[in-house]
Amino acid sequence: MSESTTPGKKGNLTGSARKLKDDAADWHNLILKWERLNDEGSTIATKIVNLGLSKKSDFEPDVVMEGGRLAAGDISENMKRSNQELEEECVKLQDVVEKLANILSKMEKMVHAERGICELEAFQYGEKGRAAPLFHTWSTQQFVEVSSKLYESYKQELALKKTILQELAHTANADLSMVYLSSWLYQPYIEDSGKLLLESLLLETGHRPL
Repeated sequence: MSESTTPGKKGNLTGSARKLKDDAADWHNLILKWERLNDEGSTIATKIVNLGLSKKSDFEPDVVMEGGRLAAGDISENMKRSNQELEEECVKLQDVVEKLANILSKMEKMVHAERGICELEAFQYGEKGRAAPLFHTWSTQQFVEVSSKLYESYKQELALKKTILQELAHTANADLSMVYLSSWLYQPYIEDSGKLLLESLLLETGHRPL
């Protein structure tokens, strides 16, 4: 008896098929959470850059002297307030990066679990795996390959975001700051091909109608 009957209909799936279908839904939900956090982080990163550039201009001698001299106490107080705001925003961005790291950890666990399913099938059915696909056309190995590609792209993206987090508040160059902001928002390691992989995964498992 097959582990899967009537692909796409909840309640009819058991074992490996159930796990793979649940994983597909989890991929979809985790990526949605990632995108929301990316937008949140982009807003915070923009504040950090604006605070940094504002702080730089506020305390440049030619700006300080313009329109009259600022008292040393005023300069000190302004700097203290600016540093505190900057620190608060950096803590918020750190929190976003930690949440993204948690999402990546869940993605990694799914990849390991799917590899485990492949190994089990190789043991049960031989190196070629099961004769009939669990859903429409994909072999179990194809699920592992898609999940691995998705995971690797998000892994690289997280590494980039960690670098941006470390550098953003310490960058005095406005052009470089804009590069960091653009890189955070547009996520160069997460390509359109990744979106196609996710849609293919959802189609194969019946989460999207064929």
